[in-house]
Amino acid sequence: MPVIGLTFKEIEGKRGEEPIKGDLKANSSPVIKDVKEVDVPSLKKKALSIHFDFNTKYEPNVGNVRIGGELLFLTEKNKSVLDLWEKDKKLPDDVSITILNYLFRKCLLKVANIAEELQLPLPLAMPKISPKDKKA
Repeated sequence: MPVIGLTFKEIEGKRGEEPIKGDLKANSSPVIKDVKEVDVPSLKKKALSIHFDFNTKYEPNVGNVRIGGELLFLTEKNKSVLDLWEKDKKLPDDVSITILNYLFRKCLLKVANIAEELQLPLPLAMPKISPKDKKA
C-alpha cells in the first residue's frame, strides 16, 4: 500500500505581532478532508485521492503554518476504504497509519523551512551534540 504521489496545493504561514517570550509549544496535526477514487493512467490502476490539511500552531498564539494538499495512495481495497470513509469519515487503521506517518515526514520538513523564514522555532526537536565527560 504505497503512497505514489504528493502535491502541496496551499501553503500559508503567519507570525503574530507580539515578540516571542517564554515557552512555546508547536502542535502539528494532519486532517483528512476528503477521499475519492481516481484513475492513474500511467499505472493503469485506480488510486485513492486523499485531500488533507496539515496545521502547525505555535502557542500561546504566536503563529501558525498550514499546508493543504493531495496525496495519491495505491491499495487493493479501494471499495472498503471508500465505504468506511463515506459512512464514518474514517480510514482503516492500517491505511490511516501509513498516510499520517507519511504526512508527518513530508509536511514537518516543509513547515520547518517556513518556520525558519517566519523566525518561528522549529516544530520538531533537532539532535544536539554535547561533549563527552572526560574521566581522569
